[in-house]
Amino acid sequence: MEGGWRSLITFRGAERRGTMMMLGILSFIIVLVLWWGAAALKLLPPQYLPSPGAVVVRFYDLLVKYGFIGDIGISIFRVWTAFLISAAMAIPFGIMMSSFPIVNGMSQSLIDFIRYLPVPALVPLTIIWLGIGEASKIALLWLGTFFQLVLLVADDARRVPREYIEIGLTTGAKPRHILGSIVLPAMLPSMVDNLRITLGWCWTYLIIAEIVAADSGIGYVIMSARRYVKTDEVMAGILAIGIIGLATDQAIRWLHRRWFIYLT
Repeated sequence: MEGGWRSLITFRGAERRGTMMMLGILSFIIVLVLWWGAAALKLLPPQYLPSPGAVVVRFYDLLVKYGFIGDIGISIFRVWTAFLISAAMAIPFGIMMSSFPIVNGMSQSLIDFIRYLPVPALVPLTIIWLGIGEASKIALLWLGTFFQLVLLVADDARRVPREYIEIGLTTGAKPRHILGSIVLPAMLPSMVDNLRITLGWCWTYLIIAEIVAADSGIGYVIMSARRYVKTDEVMAGILAIGIIGLATDQAIRWLHRRWFIYLT
């Protein structure tokens, strides 16, 4: 046991799942204690820094009295719709970029140009082109996700050892068979990790997407509360996003361990 704890402070030391979970819980406890202490000492007025208990009570009230669960469901739908569309487009296109120089040459610079554009700057164009309905909100989430994900997928495909591909060519396999039977399975573990990370990015654009003439969603609740300086409600909305993100991330990590058990 002592050796296990010692490995935590050793460079590139071994990570034990149970120990790492305990450390994760400890970090949350430390943050809550610091937050509670700052609120108790009134480093800021309660209107601007409510206590953890006040935020939890407000979160409960939003769920029970104000139908916040519906806003959560709408936001989850928007994020997952945009994310799945991004993944369905980025995975094949990223593999093509890594496989055919002509595809990479024609798309790399354009993708680099677009991915550096700040998504808020694209809000006016999105409204002009798509209106103020669901399409514009999902499009903004897609814009913040697709152009990052496609490059990550392309890099995953490039990391597949060339020897694997040469073996496939030696056996007479055609390019489509090599991509489907060799490249995709070999890149799958790292690609799932990148999908998990990109899903987190997609959530970070939610507030921007739900500014666009929204009347529902977590972002709408947060922005409405900000307008009336309801800090506890703002923090309750942030808490909801954090809980959803943490639960989703842990679920994908668990699936990753189950699907790719040979890597552990």
